[in-house]
Amino acid sequence: MNKLLAVMILLLPGVVIGQTPEAKTTKMKIGIKAGLNFSNITKASSINAQSRSGFMAGAFIAAPSRGIIGYRSEIIFSKQGYDYKTGRTSGSVDLNYILLPQLMCINITKYVQLQAGGQLAFLVGGKIDSVPSPSSIPAFQKKMMDYYNKVDYGAAGGIEVYPFAGLLIGARYNISLGNLYKSDAGTPNPNFIPKVDVKNNVLQLFVGYKF
Repeated sequence: MNKLLAVMILLLPGVVIGQTPEAKTTKMKIGIKAGLNFSNITKASSINAQSRSGFMAGAFIAAPSRGIIGYRSEIIFSKQGYDYKTGRTSGSVDLNYILLPQLMCINITKYVQLQAGGQLAFLVGGKIDSVPSPSSIPAFQKKMMDYYNKVDYGAAGGIEVYPFAGLLIGARYNISLGNLYKSDAGTPNPNFIPKVDVKNNVLQLFVGYKF
């Protein structure tokens, strides 16, 4: 049911724009953006999870509208993860994703735009750093990707401001609806994995340019 909802969220903006006459009479625009991530995971008190900073960079293509509604499709590299502490062991988990947001855009004025929609995410890499480093960590490093769901889905929403020319400044919050870890990854789990289902949450602050 959740996967069906995610697909509907992803398709909705495209359907709306397909029915917007103004979108047919405007040119597609492209842009680039880069910035900071502040990421964490939900329900992870068992490992004392803390937010972790990273970076994001990507590009987008947009169908600007002469009216209020617009549409944007993006591809973003996003470095996420979390810090943890269990017993005498502390460390960090780094996760690299390719995000594919599909967003409906609402133009408040020509200077401000609200965005909301759904996104798919593909996990392309990950690593664990631990202090002190127990002898078991190298073994976990080799098979770390086996613990994760490679495909994630969720919702995204934010705001962009256009102060002048093509410059843009924005903020966005990504909420994952899929579980980060597999439920059948096997036991015992390493100490950086909580004993409950967890999900990614990411705040992005960025700047960019629209051509």
